[in-house]
Amino acid sequence: MLRRHIWWLAPLAGAAIAGAVVAAVSLGGGSPKPATTGHGHLTPSNAALSFQSAITAVVRELSPSVVQIQNAQGLGSGVVFDSNGDIVTNAHVVAGGGPFTVTAGKHSYPATLVGAFAPDDLAVVHVARASLTPATFADSSKLEVGDVAIAIGNPLGLRSSVTDGIVSAFRQGVSEGNGVALPLMIQTSAPINPGNSGGALADLEGRVIGIPTLAATDPEMGGAAAGIGFAIPSNLAKNIALQIVTNGHVVDSHRAYLGIFPGDTGGQGVFINKVISGGPAAKAGIVAGDVITEINGHQTSTVDQLTSVVSELKPGETVEVGLETQAGAHKSVRIKLATYPGG
Repeated sequence: MLRRHIWWLAPLAGAAIAGAVVAAVSLGGGSPKPATTGHGHLTPSNAALSFQSAITAVVRELSPSVVQIQNAQGLGSGVVFDSNGDIVTNAHVVAGGGPFTVTAGKHSYPATLVGAFAPDDLAVVHVARASLTPATFADSSKLEVGDVAIAIGNPLGLRSSVTDGIVSAFRQGVSEGNGVALPLMIQTSAPINPGNSGGALADLEGRVIGIPTLAATDPEMGGAAAGIGFAIPSNLAKNIALQIVTNGHVVDSHRAYLGIFPGDTGGQGVFINKVISGGPAAKAGIVAGDVITEINGHQTSTVDQLTSVVSELKPGETVEVGLETQAGAHKSVRIKLATYPGG
């Protein structure tokens, strides 16, 4: 279960960088030479040309629906959700507050925040009186490992950049490292960087399959781990965005809820700063000052570990919670989880 060494793709602050983007392909010794016409021009196979055409078709189809979102703190990306000017993005892209500017093609528009739901790192902004092109969202439950994935966004402030890869895996309980954990994420080899946040991960039909959100880090190298990025599945993005558009907030989070305000203890468990009156923890007899050390046998040494474990659970489930009391006693209690409040 991937719960460590994941970093939050914060939007890049300041002006876009200038630079060259270089791609290299290495042909090993003994590989057959590509066919040529005799005039120094390669003759790609029909399969290669078809794949290339498919990629360019996706870019033409989807790029008008991928926008840049900027505020005083930096910039990120967004995907046009509907024909009314609603745009879905990451909650961390809009976390600094407005005013927001949305750039689509050659035009820029003022935008307002409709609502955000930090536990799923999703938000919606709205542009009035603009003719924007909505994207088509795929059914992410039908994705398979090996499917082609194309990322479109504004990485490092470079507008309308495109990278490609595949769906590498599906991961549960992925922590952003800021107390937020996503229940299910698409892992992709399509390179994503700060500024891609909130953009589109697409299939070969030009449909959105996910919202790029995270990149992995290699603690030994001290930087991003190439080819390991994460996107929120389109089904979750659609569900949360529609609730925000319809109600201004989330009414059904589909997330489990303990009913506590947690704090870190330096790796010795999760300190309970406050227990919500009438919540699941309170009903189970848990009090402020207790320390949660495990849930269903899974160690919860930090808040990130706790949120990762809970993100994989469902409302209504009953779980076994290991505690250490203020007096130093160890005990286990059973808690029936509620639904995380969406407002």
